[in-house]
Amino acid sequence: MSAVTMSHTMKYKPMNLARWLLWTSFALILIVAPLVFDKGASLSVLSTMGTVMIFGLSYNMLLGQGGMLSFGHAVYSGLGAFFAIHAMNLAAAGTIWMPVTLVPLVGGLAGMFFGALFGYVTTKKSGTTFAMITLGIVELVFACSLMFPEFFGGEGGITTNRVYGEPFLGITFGPQIQVYYLIAFWLFIATIGMYAFTQTPLGRIINAVRDNPERVEFIGYDTQWARYLTLILAGFFAGISGGLSAINFEIVTAENVSAMRSGAILLFTFIGGVGFFFGPMIGAIIGVFLTVLLSDFTKAWQLYLGVFFIVIVMYAPGGVASILMMNLRLVKFGKFKPVAPRLLAVCATAAVALLGVAVAIEMLYHLTLDSANGTEMKLFGFLADTAQPGPWLIAAILFALGAAGFWLARKGFIQAWGQANSDIEELIRRQA
Repeated sequence: MSAVTMSHTMKYKPMNLARWLLWTSFALILIVAPLVFDKGASLSVLSTMGTVMIFGLSYNMLLGQGGMLSFGHAVYSGLGAFFAIHAMNLAAAGTIWMPVTLVPLVGGLAGMFFGALFGYVTTKKSGTTFAMITLGIVELVFACSLMFPEFFGGEGGITTNRVYGEPFLGITFGPQIQVYYLIAFWLFIATIGMYAFTQTPLGRIINAVRDNPERVEFIGYDTQWARYLTLILAGFFAGISGGLSAINFEIVTAENVSAMRSGAILLFTFIGGVGFFFGPMIGAIIGVFLTVLLSDFTKAWQLYLGVFFIVIVMYAPGGVASILMMNLRLVKFGKFKPVAPRLLAVCATAAVALLGVAVAIEMLYHLTLDSANGTEMKLFGFLADTAQPGPWLIAAILFALGAAGFWLARKGFIQAWGQANSDIEELIRRQA
């Protein structure tokens, strides 16, 4: 073989070190997380976050990558959970062979099947029509869950016991730590699979369908089939999430296929950032924190979630991920240092104002809902009498000081932020 031929056939492609470091770091975080957060119900919360992350990433395949706003994505995770929990019960009875480690795959295959079934109808339309059809689908399935109690278990749902069969290397999946690592394993595999999808021709085409479907049709691609195939794959990963949820909670109810569950994952994904692959993972962490942890401390958690969602939509439509990426851009170009003090001032003053608002909300909730038990309440470690003007005055002062400080700090921050980004644009222009 000549040297010229070898130069064309033997090519060296350098390893993408940054990508390897990123995925290795992700794996290490999953391994170390339960060792750091090991108090109380931390393992259960981490396990829930893992299942919601997969669910959010699968939903982002539709919304973020395909521009398909779906109000019925819970259908695929919920039905996957039902099939998974029935498989567990059959395996426990000795009817079939199904180790717990493969149960999520049953949920994934069920989600894929129903994605192919319902998706053939829903993806014939796009935009608002698609969203309305998915809403009809989720209501239809939810109604069926009450009509067929033999499969769905009626209002009580279906229960199971994840500890069955002979232990493998001492693993029974009884302890929550073992369930967590099972969820972490599937989260890592599913995340790789969904990221790999973004690099495939179908993943690129669905991005084009999202941005300009007419042009995609002009170059010879069927936009309906691109949406259909993407929905089938999204249903598969959503089903995996449902199967893991069945293992984690050992119960599946009609709520798993409800519009409420679909709306929740829409909120979480949008809060995290639909324009970024890792956005739904951030949204899952924030969403579980607000709905699971915060609900243990306050009855107003839904109010906080709603307000937070509105603020994100109005002032950071790219989600929390966009805020992180914009600041990382400043760090990359060495322009974060002059912005940091002003950013800190804005965050600190906003926190003071929000503290005042939170104090007022908590006292108002107590006064209207729990006043029969007395007007006194424990608030941030202090005893406050909601019937007295003192606590209300403190809340008003905190809000006034924080709002005034935020207004003053905001002007300097906007100026510093604009100047830093202008310098970056000028630097990029010169390098080009």
